[in-house]
Amino acid sequence: MLRVLHAMKEEESEVSCNVDYRIMPVKCNTKCGRNAVLKRPKTGDALCKECFFWAFEEEVHHTITAANLFSPGDYVAIAASGGKDSTVLAYIMKLLNDRYNYGLKLVLLSVDEGITGYRDDSLETVKRNEQQYGIPLKILSYNELYGWTMDRIVEQAGRKNNCTFCGVFRRQALDRGAALLKVDKIVTGHNADDIAETVLMNILRGDIARLQRCTAIVTDSEGSIPRSKPFKYTYEKEIVMYAYFKRLDYFSTECIYSPNAYRGHARAFLKDLEKIRATSIIDVIHSGECLAVREGVKLPSPSTCTRCGHISSQPVCKACVLLEGLNKGKPRLGIGKSSKVRERLGDTVSNSGEGNAPHISQANNSAHDF
Repeated sequence: MLRVLHAMKEEESEVSCNVDYRIMPVKCNTKCGRNAVLKRPKTGDALCKECFFWAFEEEVHHTITAANLFSPGDYVAIAASGGKDSTVLAYIMKLLNDRYNYGLKLVLLSVDEGITGYRDDSLETVKRNEQQYGIPLKILSYNELYGWTMDRIVEQAGRKNNCTFCGVFRRQALDRGAALLKVDKIVTGHNADDIAETVLMNILRGDIARLQRCTAIVTDSEGSIPRSKPFKYTYEKEIVMYAYFKRLDYFSTECIYSPNAYRGHARAFLKDLEKIRATSIIDVIHSGECLAVREGVKLPSPSTCTRCGHISSQPVCKACVLLEGLNKGKPRLGIGKSSKVRERLGDTVSNSGEGNAPHISQANNSAHDF
């Protein structure tokens, strides 16, 4: 609970979430007759707890149904880290599945990156969520899949590019876990703030391929399991408020390796914009949705990695490139100039076969862990 209160204090330093009763009680804008206890960052409405819960849940339900994210009978993996977004997502998916009879089979899928003092603690929260929500849990580790932990990677590579390693490995780990469980779809807790930040980052990096698809509510490619974002239009602050007033059990400590991440600069810029214009987050998302690549621009087409068989737009996927560098004691091998590095690695594979391929376990342990 102290963690939740700490998280709320951080949010309240950026936006006034609570209604000030020192002047006079403010009634809920829905005219339900109850006193308001919060002001929605997204709309500015003063609401009581009950009306806020209803509005929050119905907006997520509308996002799900408008985009036809699921079909009855779908087996859906919820990417669970123990943080506020994934905890609220698990709670909401369970709630809406029961309320509206989606007909989904749910499972929690967690990735243990091997970060001592952070991920081991957050996974304890996920294990409690498993019991609280009655949703089975599967945990996969970097050590199991790649033969490395993030602690060892940071020890060798330093802190400057550690988020590159973690992001690439985590995305692939979720795909491998989902394939192991034979789920139909994956849902992640990416919220509106996350997506707006990604739009800004891709613009600043000139990454046309990612810019075109980063606002999509469903991302998939041939042969991969579709991922969807039910919180695409949900503000981070409102997720924190929902978790706080619902008294949900979540882990609020920031990753010890992330303070210098590039995303942090985009986040700070976006928060400054939001202070001037409350709709900045949604505006950036809508702008990203409207961007189109002109005809004639060649975009990478998905294929499979010649080493591990995972979906990739290059002959050798980014995970294998990074692992090659780690295993050779040259962690910067896969950082920057990736096309030239992958070209060289692709030639190595064709000349020497798979004998020198970096270790990526197929994680073929059975799903009877449930």
